[in-house]
Amino acid sequence: MVSLDSDADGIVTLRFAPPYADNDERAYLDALAELGRRQEPFLLLTVFGGGGKLSQAGEREQALWFKRTRAQFGTLCGACAIVRPGATKAMADVFRRLWPFPISLETDEVAARAFLLKHRRAA
Repeated sequence: MVSLDSDADGIVTLRFAPPYADNDERAYLDALAELGRRQEPFLLLTVFGGGGKLSQAGEREQALWFKRTRAQFGTLCGACAIVRPGATKAMADVFRRLWPFPISLETDEVAARAFLLKHRRAA
């Protein structure tokens, strides 16, 4: 299941978690495209269940999305918290090299939201 939601705190939550379905890859890539179209500042919470791997074509589309949106995404996103089973410090370090905003790996959504709210921009 893939979903993309925004809340009143300016947190955009991208979920890719069980139960997985055949159309999850397309839904995930469509969610990335929607994120790339955002024009207002936001905080990003990603919640991944550890399954739902992308195909080679999906990985390529994701990489192209990154290249296409990196500058704008880096300007608009104030911070990113990643909730993912098995995530490592090395994984977070890779993301930190790719993105200019603060990134944190968290064990649960409560900790992730607390991290993001510390980086919320003043209105």
